Parts: sequence; C-alpha cells; structure tokens
Amino acid sequence: MLKSHNSTIKAIVLPESSDPRVDQLREWLATRLAASAFTLKPASADASFRRYFRVTADGRSWIVMDAPPERENCRAFVQVAGLLRAAGVNAPRVEAQDLERGFLLLTDLGDTTFLAALNPGNADRLFGDAIEALLKWQLASREGELPPYDAGRLRQESDLFAEWYVARHLGVTLSSAQRESLSRVLALIIARSLSQPAVYVHRDYMPRNLMVTEPNPGVIDFQDAVYGPISYDVVSLTRDAFVSWEEARVIDWTARYWEQAKRAGLPVDPDFGAFYRDFEWMGLQRHLKVLGIFARIHYRDGKGGYLEDTPRFVSYARAVAERYRELAPLAHLFDQLELRQPAVGHMF
Repeated sequence: MLKSHNSTIKAIVLPESSDPRVDQLREWLATRLAASAFTLKPASADASFRRYFRVTADGRSWIVMDAPPERENCRAFVQVAGLLRAAGVNAPRVEAQDLERGFLLLTDLGDTTFLAALNPGNADRLFGDAIEALLKWQLASREGELPPYDAGRLRQESDLFAEWYVARHLGVTLSSAQRESLSRVLALIIARSLSQPAVYVHRDYMPRNLMVTEPNPGVIDFQDAVYGPISYDVVSLTRDAFVSWEEARVIDWTARYWEQAKRAGLPVDPDFGAFYRDFEWMGLQRHLKVLGIFARIHYRDGKGGYLEDTPRFVSYARAVAERYRELAPLAHLFDQLELRQPAVGHMF
C-alpha cells in the first residue's frame, strides 16, 4: 500500500485543522499511501510531545506518529523498533519516515491495550505473554547499542521527586537534614541498581504500552530504551502506574519471570530472594521518579490526569521503604511529609 514520493492522490478525506503540523502531516501522507482517499483520526494520548493518529484507507489502517524534532527523537524510535523486531518481539514496523520533520508511518497494532483488557481471569495469560516477550528482548541485548542507564541518568531521574513532587506539588521545602538523608538513600538505591547485570531496558514496559495482538503482545512506546538493570522492566510490568495487584500475585509473576530467565541463561541472581530485593529497590527508584514526572507533566506541560495516580506510587514507595532497614530514613521522610494517601484506580 505504500507508494513513491512522486505519486498523487485523487481525493483526501481529512478533518479540518488549523494546526500547521497536521496540515504538513496529511500532505506527507498523501505522498506515501497508494489509496484514492484516506481518513485521519486521533489514535491515542501521550505524556510526551508525540501525537498518534490512525490512518485508514481501502480497508487497511496504519498509525502515524507526529514527533516534533525539536522535542522528540524519531531516530531513537526507529532504532529501537528495529532491535525489538530483530529480537522476535511484535513491535510496529516503520513503513515510511521523515526524520527531518518528525513523521513516522507505522503498522497498526490495534487499539486494545493490556490495561483495557486486564481482569482477574485473564491476567496470568496476558502477563505470561508479556514475560515471554520480555525474555526475547533481554536475550537479544548487546552492549553499545543503547544509551547506558548510568549513575548520572539514574540520579537525575531520582531528583525529580524532590524537585517536582515535594517542592512543586506539595509545596514543601526540605530542610538541610532532610535533603542529606534523602541524598544518602538515593545513593544506596542507585548503587544497588548499578550492581545488577545490564540488559536492554524498555523503560516503560507496562500494561498501557502492551497491545492485545497476534502474536501477543504488541509493544509500543519504547523510544526511551536504555541498557541497564535487569529487574527494571519486570518492576514496570507488575507495579504499574495505573493498576495495582495483590503482593502475592506480584511475587508469583516475578518468580515466574526469574525462573524462565534463569533457564534461558539470562544473568539473574541465582537466589530468588536476592533478585526480589533488587527488584524492590529498582522499583523504588522508578516510583520516586514517576512521582516527579507526573507532577512535572501536570505543572510544566499542563496535562491533567496524571496526579490522580500519584497516591499509588506513594503506596508502592512507602511499602518498600518500610521493609528494609537501610531505607528507613525514606520511610521517615514520608511520615514527615504525611504521604499516606491510599492507592487509586484499578485494584485486583
């Protein structure tokens, strides 16, 4: 269905728009699709500056991504899509690209996310598929292909908690003692994260970014992938931003991943207890980061809805901080900030 740049289209059925980028996008599509007419509709929302539209023509559909080049990196998307597909993971295929303008035409993986489909009855099957795809991704890992998830990057992410959630959202200025205590805890968390074996890390491997497809799952939103701690994506999957699970179920899924990873030859710790500790500490880094990111999305980018899910991450973070003696100062900080909100949203 793709055609050369010089081809023409007789008619185009598109919504009226005063958005210059949408106008450029539809003109670009007109040179790429071998169809007499096509429609363009919004496909999904995104926390970044990317936008997605579904293009339909002659009974087929694609996803087109609009990623302003001054804000987003299409080259990273194209690279990671290739790595995922080479690993045998069902990621979108890039059908056409204009990297200078930030346009990508992608195969359509449908519109049913794991988040929308999940229920207590199908969760084991869907998570089993997600774990199988994750193992393929990790087994394909090669150092040097993706940016390292190094100490600087981890610390920069962790600092978002104090800057955006505590200071901006809660309106609290930490004392010198509180800042020093938090800094020491973050240093411990980052050191443990860096002590883990490194593999490819999707970095947002969660039900919202997994599509119900054949083969299952379809994997999206992977452009920020890095080379880093092996437990990171398992934490993203099981301690999600938008749905919570009973701890017993989280442990069970983590154990299933660990057993399969060990059999596949991935460098997980041979002791499950040690691996689960790494999993929890890695998750804590992610939870603090996400608290900061959700606040930043709200206050800086003007996108609503994300702060509603911050109590879930407070709950995740408190639980981990209270389980480990070395993390007690963080639990104490939560007490001082009175961050004792209940989780919201889905709970299974």
